[in-house]
Amino acid sequence: MSTIPNLEVIKTKMKGAWNAGDYGTFATYMEPGAIEILESWNILPGQTLLDVACGSGQISIPAARAGIKSTGVDIAPSSLEFARRRAEQEGLDAIFDEGDAESLPYEDNSFDVVATVVGAMFAPDPDKVASELLRVCKPGGRILMVNWTPQGMVGHMFREIGRHVPPPPNVQPPPLWGDEETVKDRFGDGVSSLTLTKKIYPLWSYPFGVPEVVQFFFDKYGPTEKAYAALDEEGKKSLRAGLERVYSDYNTETNGTTTFAAEYLDVEAVKK
Repeated sequence: MSTIPNLEVIKTKMKGAWNAGDYGTFATYMEPGAIEILESWNILPGQTLLDVACGSGQISIPAARAGIKSTGVDIAPSSLEFARRRAEQEGLDAIFDEGDAESLPYEDNSFDVVATVVGAMFAPDPDKVASELLRVCKPGGRILMVNWTPQGMVGHMFREIGRHVPPPPNVQPPPLWGDEETVKDRFGDGVSSLTLTKKIYPLWSYPFGVPEVVQFFFDKYGPTEKAYAALDEEGKKSLRAGLERVYSDYNTETNGTTTFAAEYLDVEAVKK
C-alpha cells in the first residue's frame, strides 16, 4: 500500500538542506556557465525576470548588470543573504525574496520571463511548480528552465546518494524535469510552444582533482553535506567512493583538474 507523502515535512527538510553548506561559494564554480546560458536567452534590457530558486543570484545578479529588471526567489535564507550582499556591493536593483516555487509570492501575469537554473526542479510537487511558473508569467512571455537529466552526471550523482540515504517515498525524482515527455505533460495546454533541447552545462570546472571536488561538495553543497552527515563511518567511506566514481566518469580532464560534462534539458516555453 502506497503512502501519501507529507510534502510540508519534506519541504522543511529540503529547506534545511539548501540552507546548509555554503551555496554562495559552491555556486561560484557554476556561475560562468549560468552567465553563458543567460546570454543565450536574449532577455532584453528593461524586461522583467523572475529567477525561481535563485540560489545566490548566479542568474539574477548578471541579469541586473545587463539592465534586466531582476527578481530572485528562494527558500534558503542563507543564499538570499549572499545574493543581497552581492547586489548591494555592485549597486544593483535586483530584488531577492524568500518564497516557495510551489506558491510564488507574486501576482498573476507579473513577469516577461520566468526562469530557473537547476533550482525549481527540486521542489517536491512538480505539478504545482509548473502551475506557478505559468501563473506568474505574462501571456506570450517565456518560461526558461535548465533541468538536470536522469541519465546525466547529476542524475547519476543523486542516484548514488539515494543508495546511501534513500529519498522520501512516493516523491518524483527531481531529474524527471529533465525528461522531455514529463515536461510536456506538466505544462500541458498552458503553453503555445515548447522547445526542448538536451545540452551539456557550459564551463563547470574546478582547479583540483576529483577527490577534492567530492570533499568540496561535502563541505559546501547542502544536499550532499546533509547526506554525508547522516551516515556512519562505513557509509561515509562508501558514499565518498561512489561519488568519486561518478565524478571521474564525467570528468573530461586528464591533468589533475576537473571539468564536468553534465547533461541538462534546456526548456523554452511560451505561455498562451
